[in-house]
Amino acid sequence: MADATFLFVTIDANDAPRIAAFWAAVLGTEIGDMFDDGRYVFLRGREGLPVVCIQAVPEPKQGKTRVHLDLGVHDLDAATRRIVELGGSWDGQERRLEPTTWRTLADPEGTEFDIALEG
Repeated sequence: MADATFLFVTIDANDAPRIAAFWAAVLGTEIGDMFDDGRYVFLRGREGLPVVCIQAVPEPKQGKTRVHLDLGVHDLDAATRRIVELGGSWDGQERRLEPTTWRTLADPEGTEFDIALEG
């Protein structure tokens, strides 16, 4: 028997509504419930995805993110373009470890995540 169950993934942000809108667009979902005057913004769940919570914090991100999301995409170039259009960034590097190719990107506040070629 497990000692814990998975509830959701929380991403810290200075501007929770802005970062919630970014992640909702990237993940193809919508902004759902907000609690504590917008301090916690939840994205609507979607089959196959964990629930995502954006939590407002006062301090800016510093250093490398110790835990990150890995997202599957069908087209690295198209996904990268779309994420950058939404305000994200890409360091320009592509990595490969058979059988996967991936890129590390960041949301508008610098939180890193990977997109990997599915299939």
